[in-house]
Amino acid sequence: MRIQLTTAPGDPARPNEDWAATALPASGLGGLLVVLDGVTPLPGNGDCVHDVPWYTARLGGALTELSASRRDLTLGEILAEAIRRTADAHRDTCDLSHPRTPQATVVLARWDAAELEYLVLSDSALLLEAADGTVRAVLDDRLDRVPRACLVSDAVADSLVRNKEGGFFTAAADPSVAALAVTGREPLARVRSVLALTDGASRWVEKFREGSWQDCLALVRKAGVEGLVERVRELEAADEERVFLGGSKRHDDATAVWVEV
Repeated sequence: MRIQLTTAPGDPARPNEDWAATALPASGLGGLLVVLDGVTPLPGNGDCVHDVPWYTARLGGALTELSASRRDLTLGEILAEAIRRTADAHRDTCDLSHPRTPQATVVLARWDAAELEYLVLSDSALLLEAADGTVRAVLDDRLDRVPRACLVSDAVADSLVRNKEGGFFTAAADPSVAALAVTGREPLARVRSVLALTDGASRWVEKFREGSWQDCLALVRKAGVEGLVERVRELEAADEERVFLGGSKRHDDATAVWVEV
């Protein structure tokens, strides 16, 4: 088994709000990965004394521990419990009902000798490479279906679609959103590798249109996860007229985890 992990902040002057971890049992059979993309809050919004990196570290730590120790729980149940634990850690000091309370997108994958289980919530991506080399992207596309006018800069409009029916969902303070994640299982014999990407890394496909998801994984196989992120940074810097980036931030936190299982 081979694992590659890289993460790069979008702005060296700001904390990286992504969070990633992998774990392997001593037996060598099975493993897990956790990738979170913290949602950058709008200035002046929310009533929480904790920042986004605090939240992603808490949630990521809980997800890693539970995924490893509670094999009797599904990944959906693990996400719900991890959200509950994290909310309990600051519900006495913070307003968790605010739509901009600290939150994150989630990618989880866990495997044993027989099968791989996965979960995706919000706009991070998980690529599953089959034994024959074909690649399937596991995506939660609710955010893509939200009218862009609700997301650009209007905090009021954003609050109407964030973690609401008809909008999109993230891991924040409500454990019930775990039931809305995209989940599934694959026989491990059919899986060659998995690649988890925050949207700062998936820009290679989704914003810059450099190739398909299969091309993206082929790039990682050739140049590694660092090579993918480096190429994204080159494309961001070259897009001076914002032909591809539009109103998005110039550089975003970018994290990629690749596991050959």
